[in-house]
Amino acid sequence: MAAMSSTRFTRRHLIKAALAAAPAAAFAPRLLAQAPSDIHIAPGPFQPTWESLKAGYKTPDWFRDAKFGIWNHWTAQCVPEQGDWYARRMYLQGEPQYKHHLDTYGHPSKVGWMEIDNLWKAENWKPEELMDLYVAAGAKYFTALANHHDNFDNYNSRFHNWNSVKIGPKKDIVGTYTKIARSHGLRVAVTNHSSHAWHWLQAAYAYDPEGPMQGIRYDAYNLTRADGKGKWWEGFDPQELYTGRNLVMPDGIKTITDANAWHKLNDAKWHEEIPAMNPEFARTWYLRCQDLMDTYKPDLVYYDDTELPFEQYGLSTAAHFYNSSIRDKGHLDVVMTGKGLRPDHVGAITLDIERGKAQGILADPWQTDTCIGNWHYDIALFENHKYKTPISVIHSLIDIVSKNGNLMLNIPLKGDGTIDSDERAFLEAIATWIPRHGEAIYGTRPFSVFGEGPPDVTDNSNFNERNQRAYTAEDIRFTQKGETVYAFAFVWPASGKLGIKTLARGSAALPKPIQRVELIGAGPVAFAQETTGLTLTLPEKPPNPYAYAFIIRT
Repeated sequence: MAAMSSTRFTRRHLIKAALAAAPAAAFAPRLLAQAPSDIHIAPGPFQPTWESLKAGYKTPDWFRDAKFGIWNHWTAQCVPEQGDWYARRMYLQGEPQYKHHLDTYGHPSKVGWMEIDNLWKAENWKPEELMDLYVAAGAKYFTALANHHDNFDNYNSRFHNWNSVKIGPKKDIVGTYTKIARSHGLRVAVTNHSSHAWHWLQAAYAYDPEGPMQGIRYDAYNLTRADGKGKWWEGFDPQELYTGRNLVMPDGIKTITDANAWHKLNDAKWHEEIPAMNPEFARTWYLRCQDLMDTYKPDLVYYDDTELPFEQYGLSTAAHFYNSSIRDKGHLDVVMTGKGLRPDHVGAITLDIERGKAQGILADPWQTDTCIGNWHYDIALFENHKYKTPISVIHSLIDIVSKNGNLMLNIPLKGDGTIDSDERAFLEAIATWIPRHGEAIYGTRPFSVFGEGPPDVTDNSNFNERNQRAYTAEDIRFTQKGETVYAFAFVWPASGKLGIKTLARGSAALPKPIQRVELIGAGPVAFAQETTGLTLTLPEKPPNPYAYAFIIRT
C-alpha cells in the first residue's frame, strides 16, 4: 500500500485502509475440533430474550445478603507489574508499557504478548492463605477472573487452547479458587472480559510508526501454528490467541499521533457488536462461556460489557445460566451482571457500576466493582503507597449497602501470585471493622431513605467514584433488618453530639418511638428523640478510626 500522508489522514482513508487489510484465511484463528455445530441452551423457562429474562428473574437473597466480595483480577498482565492493559499498550509506541517491554523483554515484533503468557508461572501462589485473608476481611463471596481482553482463559477450557492449564501457570486457576472458596463457605463469582479481545488485541498486528523499527509488523501479523515447531508453543496457533486479522492498522502511517488516531477510530473503539469480519469469534466466545458455567457452576457471572455481549449470544448465555440453576438446584440461585442497562431491561440481569456508585436507592439490587489501585498489579502504586485507604473503602461499602448495592473489591496479585505488604496491611485493617460491624451490613435491606447529607455523586454512571466528595459530619447512612434500623456516621463529631434529622419523633421514616440506641463497639448511648431530630450523646472516644454504626431499636 502506498504511504499515507498525515495531512490527509481522514476517517475515509482509515476505513478504506482497514478494509484493505481484511483478514487473510491463513491468519484466521483455528477452532478446536470438538466445537458443536449449533448453540445449545439448557431447557427451562427462560428464553434468550430480554422479555423472558425480565419476566422470570429475581435476584437471589444470598447476593442481597452478602454485600461484600473480594476479587483477584489476575492474568499474565500482572507479570510486568506495569498496571492496566499491558497486553495492548505494549504494542502502542509512545506508551510507558511499550518502553518497559522494549527495555525488559525486547521489541514486540520479536517478543510479543504470547511470550508473557508463557512467563506467567504463579510460582508463589498460595490460594488457601489468600482466602483466609479474604474471609477474615469480611468477604462473603470470592471472584476469580476467568479471562481478560488478552483472550487467555484462566481455566481448563475445552474450546480455547490458550489457557492456564496448558500454558504459563499450568494450573486451573478458576477451578482451584472455586474449590477453596466454597470450602470457606463463600459464594463464587467469575468475571468474563474476553468479548472485547477481537478488537482490543489488534494492536498486536500493528507496527512502530517511528524509529529504527519503523514499519516492521509486530508478532501477531505473521505467526502461524507452523512457526511453533521446536518451540515452547509447538502445536498452538497464535492466531487463536490474537483473534486473527480483524482491524489491522494499514501500512504507511508515519507518526505516533496518526497511529493513535487510527487505533482510536478502529480497534480502540469499545466495540460491543458481533464482529462482521470474524463472526465465528462471537460463536466460540459463547461456547467458552457455556463451558465455564457448566464446568465450575459459579454463583455469579460478571460481564465487562454494556448489558450483554454479542446480542443473541449474550442473551443465550443468560438463559442457559438461569435454566441450569433451576435444573441443578430446583430454583433460580445465580446472578449475571452487566453495565449500562436500558430502563426496559432493568431486572433481567443485575446492574454493575464499574468504579462508581448509585445516587440513591435502586429498586433492584446492584453491584459496584472497583479496586484499591489499578486492575492489574502496578508496582509504582505500591512503591509510592498510593492504594485506596481502608477508611475510604469502608465508607464506600457503607454508602453502597445503604443504596441496595454490593461492593466487589479487587486486590491485585503480582504475577507470582503474592500480594505486597501494603495490600496485606489494607486487608488486615478492614478485617478490624467489616466483620465486627457485620450486623449492620450483612443481610440488611435499605431503609426508607438511604441517608442524610449533600449528594456524594451526581449520577449512576461508571467511573463516578473519581468525582465523589469526601464525607463530613453531615453525612449519615441507614440500613435496616426487620424492625431494627442501623445508622452510620462517617466522622466523629468534635462536639460529642450527633444529630440525625431523619429519625425525629413522629417522622414518616420511623413512626415508632425509639426505645434504645447502641454504638457497636461501645455499648448503649444516651439519646433524645425530639420533633427536630434524634440527638445522640457519644462516648468520649470513638470505638474505631473508620466509621460508626448505631443500632436503633423501637
